[in-house]
Amino acid sequence: MTGAAEKANRTEPPALEVRNLDKSFAAVRALREVSLSVRAGEVLALIGDNGAGKSTLIKCVSGLLHPDGGQILIDGTEVTINSPEDARAHGVETVHQNLMLWGGQDVAANLYMGREIESPNRLLRKLRWLDMKAMHAGSREILNELRINIPSTREPVDNLSGGQRQSIAVGRAVAWGTHIVLLDEPSAALGVEQSRHVLRLIRTLAERNVAVVFISHNMQHVLEVCDVAYCLRHGEMVGRVNIDDVTAADLVDLITGVRRQAA
Repeated sequence: MTGAAEKANRTEPPALEVRNLDKSFAAVRALREVSLSVRAGEVLALIGDNGAGKSTLIKCVSGLLHPDGGQILIDGTEVTINSPEDARAHGVETVHQNLMLWGGQDVAANLYMGREIESPNRLLRKLRWLDMKAMHAGSREILNELRINIPSTREPVDNLSGGQRQSIAVGRAVAWGTHIVLLDEPSAALGVEQSRHVLRLIRTLAERNVAVVFISHNMQHVLEVCDVAYCLRHGEMVGRVNIDDVTAADLVDLITGVRRQAA
């Protein structure tokens, strides 16, 4: 945990706040006036059963979906996010469940997706050539800094293991996420050691004063790295708890509705 009590005393507005967010798909109301906030340097767990609305909320904030109502605020200012590019422009980096990787492209192309370095040569730049040498060098620095074990940045992502692909997606968010990072089950397909590495990366983000929203079904992971937990059930926010005050069993009770916590 990263010290929620200390962060709660800060006077600056939350890095990310959503107010009364609504989203429906035909007759199904996926989000029902959902509100939450997370401050810089804080790790917020978003928990709930399958179909609770967690991924829908992440997609609304990251620009993949448009909410039907409500507000999204960055540093206290309301923003409109119509695309992932809009989200990144506001400092929001996201790791989705499907990872959003270019399978046929190499590691460097994926780490620099949307941030490609243009050729320093003016003529080649007009032809939209990229400075692949700089991108590969930068990618190696990112992998080394984050201790991601991938021998070559020229390896196509399709040739990597599931854990390595997951590490690329998480590493990209960590490398470029300077303000807000949204993680949708980043350790779901990983083994024990790889999961430990993802948790270390989450701690690294918090230490850099980045606000983190972490979706997970692993309550031990939530207890280990998070400061607060918000729980969604059937699209409704049903509780907020400080991690210091709860156990894994308490979180499961909150998810299942055995014991409802006051928001």
